[in-house]
Amino acid sequence: QVQLADSGGDSVQAGGSLRLSCAASGYTDHLYYMAWFRTAPGDEREGVAGIDRNGTPTYADSVKGRFTISQDNAKNNLYLQMDSLRPEDTATYYCAAARRGFNQNVEWTRTYKYNYWGRGTRVTISS
Repeated sequence: QVQLADSGGDSVQAGGSLRLSCAASGYTDHLYYMAWFRTAPGDEREGVAGIDRNGTPTYADSVKGRFTISQDNAKNNLYLQMDSLRPEDTATYYCAAARRGFNQNVEWTRTYKYNYWGRGTRVTISS
């Protein structure tokens, strides 16, 4: 079993930055892929950024050039550095982890591929 604890959400003004963290504990050695998702009020959960065990990142078009995903495998931590924040980035952000392989180029945004989820951390961006 794996537990994910995401944190770092806050309220900031547009143009500001935040860094989200996700601490993974439990049987983490077998995890294949980790990602950040977000859910805005009234919207479906969407993939923001993902990263494989080799450190290869993938980003949603809406955050490319502004967000950076990274991981610390030794400490089982996942991060999301968010810069140049916009009001449309307002959402609850979730850390997720998958224990089985998949075609990460096309499937990383599919929520059913992930077995473990954090409880979410709220990000609010004001204009």
